[in-house]
Amino acid sequence: MSNSTRTVVVTGASSGIGKATAAAFAAQGHKVIGTSRNPDKVAAADRVPGVEYRALDLTDNASIERFVTELGAVDVLINNAGESQAGPLAELPGPAIERLFHLNVFGPVALTQAVLPGMRERGYGRVVMVGSMLGSFPMPYRSSYAATKAALRTFATAARFEESPFGVWITSIEPGQIDTGLSERRTKYIDEGSPHTTDFGKLMAVLDAKMGQGITPEKVAKTIVAAVDSDRPRPLYAVGSNAPLMFAVRRILPRTVMERLIASAHGLKR
Repeated sequence: MSNSTRTVVVTGASSGIGKATAAAFAAQGHKVIGTSRNPDKVAAADRVPGVEYRALDLTDNASIERFVTELGAVDVLINNAGESQAGPLAELPGPAIERLFHLNVFGPVALTQAVLPGMRERGYGRVVMVGSMLGSFPMPYRSSYAATKAALRTFATAARFEESPFGVWITSIEPGQIDTGLSERRTKYIDEGSPHTTDFGKLMAVLDAKMGQGITPEKVAKTIVAAVDSDRPRPLYAVGSNAPLMFAVRRILPRTVMERLIASAHGLKR
């Protein structure tokens, strides 16, 4: 890929992993399209040189159709845009869960469906679903968010069987804790007087502290670029949060033991 100029779409390119990934592909000389719901509001300091910013609302099918029609051929799609959510399952508002799935799952899937025919026709394509290690290691009070990331990974893992014979490879990236400031933008839901208040507060405090010590978005971007550059990308790339050790331990230990370890690491009783 490094010898050819490709059209690369990175959703959610105005900050964090998306911004770092857009910068990494632009540095390789590719045509990079970064998306934002409101590109006109992306501050000059957040704009990456060499990246063209276009409007895209992943919760609006008309916006997705318009974006793909106007853009034309897409060689590489990085489905990065999404939101974070936290709260006890019993207290998560239904509309909030539905919106999260529209943005984190249904939108990326619809965008992928829109670009796949062109990739097959040209005999080349790369689609990367940016998930989270929470998709493989669900944690308390993160059920809705973890479920969206697990869904993305499952779509990617199954669809790669379908598309790889045409030269189109779909893969997933599961970052661990990343220092992106996402904790400040995480939507939290908990009822006043909730029986989960104490444990929820403990968990959020631990997660926020660990996020500040997490890996950089640039390290995740490097992994994404390596996956795209590969002739045969792996089904899953995990980076950060001692990923190799965590996945090795998961293969060895029973799920009940993993639950106790996760609870203990976050000050929760199990």
